Amino acid sequence: MQLPLTIDRNVTTALQIQIYGQIRQLILASQLTPGVRVPATRSLAAELGVSRNTIVLAYDRLVSEGYLETRPALGIFVNSELPDDAIHALDRPAADANIERKARPVRVQFRGRAHTVINPDRDRVNIDFWVGRPDASLFPRQFWRQHARRLLQRAETNLTDYCEPAGTLRLRQAIATYLGPARGITATAEQVIVVSGIQQGLNVVARLLIRPGASVATECPCYQGAAFVFESYGGRLVPVEVDSDGLDVSGLPERGIGLTYVTPSHQFPLGHTLSLERRLQLLDWARRSRAYIVEDDYDSDFRHHRSPLMALKGLDREGSVIYLGTFSKAIGAGLRIGYMVLPSELVRPAISIKALFDNGNSWLDQAVLAEFIASGAYETHLRRIRRIYLARRDCLTASFARHFQNVTLSGLEGGMHLAWHVPKELPTALEIHRLARRRGVGVYPLQMAAGYAYGRPDHARRTLILGYTALSESAIRQGVALVADAITASAGLRGSE
Repeated sequence: MQLPLTIDRNVTTALQIQIYGQIRQLILASQLTPGVRVPATRSLAAELGVSRNTIVLAYDRLVSEGYLETRPALGIFVNSELPDDAIHALDRPAADANIERKARPVRVQFRGRAHTVINPDRDRVNIDFWVGRPDASLFPRQFWRQHARRLLQRAETNLTDYCEPAGTLRLRQAIATYLGPARGITATAEQVIVVSGIQQGLNVVARLLIRPGASVATECPCYQGAAFVFESYGGRLVPVEVDSDGLDVSGLPERGIGLTYVTPSHQFPLGHTLSLERRLQLLDWARRSRAYIVEDDYDSDFRHHRSPLMALKGLDREGSVIYLGTFSKAIGAGLRIGYMVLPSELVRPAISIKALFDNGNSWLDQAVLAEFIASGAYETHLRRIRRIYLARRDCLTASFARHFQNVTLSGLEGGMHLAWHVPKELPTALEIHRLARRRGVGVYPLQMAAGYAYGRPDHARRTLILGYTALSESAIRQGVALVADAITASAGLRGSE
């Protein structure tokens, strides 16, 4: 450890007194905390250009006053029990704490709010139906370990140099090749930009295309993270209703919209799939309006009974669609790797924006992921987890049928979560959330599960979102049974009043 000490040889104060006073002040200011080891006398003397005896004298005084303690064979440490005067000094407010601060001439310009990423109830529940979580036990650890070790052996300057802001060429090529058969998208590696998940991709899009006051159309309800990003850049949100066929394209204004955000494969949060007819209508609307469409394909790798419909980007012949994909759902959010596929005219400015955000993603993670895709191991991994997640979805729907009547679920065709549309004879979504939490189960109203309903009570009051991919089948069965018991018990208590 290096200490921020300075020596002034032009004053009459002895060097050991200067050193003593500065270290004491670091301890009083909690910059050196109890239990922290301080530098050895020899190394500190060399660093400051003084004799070792000078440091020894300063340390001896600090030890004698109780600020430092010597531990034989280990070194010298900040005392775990500071002297009384030090404790009182730490308890005193800063000298300027009561001084009225003057307003700074430059005010914070950001106007926005954070979306829900991490479940605030995660420590309160044992069985958690939180959305968007892959099963951690299914992470391809063996492949990652083996290939990370091999790549590290020949990393050369890749770990010490900055990466290309757009991502490594090998990963971009692997993504472009994968998207052809998987999503029907014909793209070159040059059109692909690697980002730190879809959330960063949304920020790139917003910075690229949204000016304050510009109208941005979104599904209603929609993904909170998208709505809040567009809002933070000054966009004026225009909600468009969804039904069982996805976005109601007829609700899009013919003029004044430059950007539309959709989740066509598995509408977030309700789970509907945008029909082929409406996909074509939406593309035709974009052509007439000269607008861009942001296609968020966050969990399209999971289709349970049939092949997914071709992505909007695959159907696009006018360069209207900005495609966003991610590996957070199929592999893990901790990788922080997603990607964008952009119309050619947007690529260069988008790369400039990406460079301003982060100077490029981790080389090692990109390199391992490129190997994972190019080797075919990613497809093998997907086939395996699709089978497991389908079994868990079936377990969840069967558990609902066993414990509830009049069950209406949406989002069953694919994805990693479904929506339970709670009938009026049962408590509201928020009440069920609270009842379930008391039993150690997490089920979430739309607004708590990263959904945004624009304040529409028809969506918010009677919709619960349940993610099932991170739970075992036994946990799913137990969780639904506990929710049913909690609702029944609550009804019994109300009836006895």
